[in-house]
Amino acid sequence: MRVLVVEDDRRIAADVARALEAAGYVAEVVRDGEEAWFRGDTEDYGAIVLDLGLPKMDGLGVLKRWRANGRRAPVLILTARGSWAERVDGIDAGADDYLPKPFRMEELLARLRSIVRRSAGHASPVVSVGDLTLDERQMKVFLRGVPIAMSPLEYRLVTYLMLHRGRVVSQQELSENIYGQDDAHDSNAIEVLIGRVRRKLGTELIETRRGFGYLVPEPVQ
Repeated sequence: MRVLVVEDDRRIAADVARALEAAGYVAEVVRDGEEAWFRGDTEDYGAIVLDLGLPKMDGLGVLKRWRANGRRAPVLILTARGSWAERVDGIDAGADDYLPKPFRMEELLARLRSIVRRSAGHASPVVSVGDLTLDERQMKVFLRGVPIAMSPLEYRLVTYLMLHRGRVVSQQELSENIYGQDDAHDSNAIEVLIGRVRRKLGTELIETRRGFGYLVPEPVQ
């Protein structure tokens, strides 16, 4: 899943990006409000980590513009501003959660997982479809209770499809949310990756919709 990190402090931005990548996300960093507004308004992100104190355009103004233009990516505000009034302003502007600095990276990741789940309509960090279970806290996939060894790319693919189960996801959307900007990959890389995952988890988990993309069906109640 692609996460946009908007933070002008280079050290904090690098630390957050590293933590996100280690947790299975694709992190993209921008350092001023104008670029943040443009990127968030023209590209699709699974989530956004947004600092309020930005050069060129304040983070609160960026968030208001995104929401006014119908951009609905879940947003976690990161800021040194700690007053309750500023927290209220952020939530009222459309933020999904608020984390004051300094913070522990584990809490940032937990809050990010939470707002992503809520935006997808899920309450629990454990998602099950048939015999397959995804545990985001452990970053593991289980088949009939047995942990399955997966590469980072395979884990990203399974996580994205399971969090968006019941919806057909195009190859382009998968590619954007699985590979980083600097990752080189062939045009058929998603097909190859799907094939590898099917060999590990079974062919019935991920359905192909020819000409449209891939689908993990909603579990039958």
